[in-house]
Amino acid sequence: MEESNENYQLSIENGKNITQFKSNFIISRIINTETSASIGCMYLEENGVIGYHQAVVPQLLLIIEGEGFVRNEQELYFQVQPGDVIFWEKDEWHETKSDKGLTGIVIESEQLNPAAFMPTKWIVDIF
Repeated sequence: MEESNENYQLSIENGKNITQFKSNFIISRIINTETSASIGCMYLEENGVIGYHQAVVPQLLLIIEGEGFVRNEQELYFQVQPGDVIFWEKDEWHETKSDKGLTGIVIESEQLNPAAFMPTKWIVDIF
């Protein structure tokens, strides 16, 4: 099985405790950009699919709820679940689909470097 190194993990363990202003919470940084960014929420219902296409700019897909599968140009599908973050380079072919439904946040920007804030998550192909 092949491993993918363009996947990251949101986790409380990787976060920073914030106490300013009488706060008490942990934040896990996702990304910092110096150029404009587009941020949206995608909802894939049962049997939903984001069709196979090229990324116009670098993209991050943060899985918030549900589960599904993503694939790249190698046509290998990887299972994704809440907390997973998938990074697509500009011009990279990819697809996302879900049998049961999936909600994700997508961040698109010319300059994305998720490795600066999140640890890599190694996953293996499913089919």
